[in-house]
Amino acid sequence: MSNFKKLIVACDGESGSGKSTSAKLISKKYKLLLINSGLIYRYCSKLILSNKPKKIIPFLKKKIKKISYKKISQQKLHSEEISRHVGILAKNQKVRDIVNKVQKKIIKSNNRICVEGRDIASKILAHKPKYDVAFYFKCKLDIAAYRRWIDLKKIIPFKEVKKSLKQRTNLDKKRKNSPLVKVKDAILIRTDQLSKKQVLNKMSKSIEQLKN
Repeated sequence: MSNFKKLIVACDGESGSGKSTSAKLISKKYKLLLINSGLIYRYCSKLILSNKPKKIIPFLKKKIKKISYKKISQQKLHSEEISRHVGILAKNQKVRDIVNKVQKKIIKSNNRICVEGRDIASKILAHKPKYDVAFYFKCKLDIAAYRRWIDLKKIIPFKEVKKSLKQRTNLDKKRKNSPLVKVKDAILIRTDQLSKKQVLNKMSKSIEQLKN
């Protein structure tokens, strides 16, 4: 399964669309380094919410330099407070530049990688290096919200979770800088219509076709 010398996979999608779970599954199957760009943005949000710096750009530049992606991935970053904050923060081009620099540094040193986010195929892996295969994830809002509600152990009211997901996706699609879009050659994955096994099979089939 993992006999690719080089394999660069882009996973983009709407909030709560199942892209994180799917990216984990495909990364495990093909033994790829998994980078979740959303976690880096969420970490930036956590730093700002916790420290309330007067000038966020120099503050983030200094903080991001000192931490590894591994440490970021071990943080608790999925609170509703961070979820509400991160969509607004991600609109800031200077913040995006900081996060993009971190991502590209990791990507350039790994030729077997899966990168998950909202502007991966359209921006981060659009060229040098370019993705070998791109996936775009969608899920009906009610189903996405229910899954997220369960993940949050029903602590937050379902209506609030649904509203938050809807707002985040609208922010992502309408923002001026690197909006969420489906690139022409991205393979659409509807996680509201497929089981995890079916999603993995569909993604694997597309990857295996790269050998031909």
